[in-house]
Amino acid sequence: MSLEIDLQGKRALVTGGNRGIGRTIAERLAEAGADVAVFARSEESVTEAANALGERGIRSLGLVGDVSSDEDVERAWDRLIEEFGGLDVLVNNAGITRDNLLLRMKPEDWDAVIDVNLTGAYRWCRRAVKQMVRQRSGHIVNISSIVGVIGNPGQANYAASKAGLIGFSKSLAVEVAARGITVNVIAPGFIETEMTHGMGEAAQAGFLERIPLGRLGSTRDVADLAVFLASPMSDYITGQVICVDGGLTR
Repeated sequence: MSLEIDLQGKRALVTGGNRGIGRTIAERLAEAGADVAVFARSEESVTEAANALGERGIRSLGLVGDVSSDEDVERAWDRLIEEFGGLDVLVNNAGITRDNLLLRMKPEDWDAVIDVNLTGAYRWCRRAVKQMVRQRSGHIVNISSIVGVIGNPGQANYAASKAGLIGFSKSLAVEVAARGITVNVIAPGFIETEMTHGMGEAAQAGFLERIPLGRLGSTRDVADLAVFLASPMSDYITGQVICVDGGLTR
């Protein structure tokens, strides 16, 4: 029996889809046949990502903007509707960190992380849900973090934003379930990205000691789950938080 996921005819948007986890999610959605738009701040990397996606034979769209700007999101949404005509899958992946111990954390660093990681998802969900309610279908996947589940010293702002995203998603899932819309959360653990590559060997060894599967995760590990949650195969799953962390949280 084939478990191949077919998303042909579906229209998807990935925030922060120009690199890292978001880029791999966008690529996997395209592999499954979906038309994919990516939204991020860097025009150069957004254009490159969209062009690369288009080479897979699907419609692709690069949208430049900041999730912390309501004007940017509104402008991008209007362009998305103009080009794609609607949206079936929303993946809120954009996020930032500004780490510090709470006693040293500046108010602007707290505000920036909350605004991008939590309020940014609200901005996109508010627009997407309005349209998905009318079509009585849709899949929303919000990318949180295990830090939002278990906390981490020096990341009070990041943990608050990611925990807030979980509560937001669970509430939204209940609000829109009757309209055929699912809302789920992926909480990645330690994933091989530019950030983890920049850490020293000692730090990476410390992470590995805590992970029962004994390795860092790959962006593909997260992306495969995102594609499943964006597909009809997950239509009876909503309001859930799934940790992709090699058994770290259990």
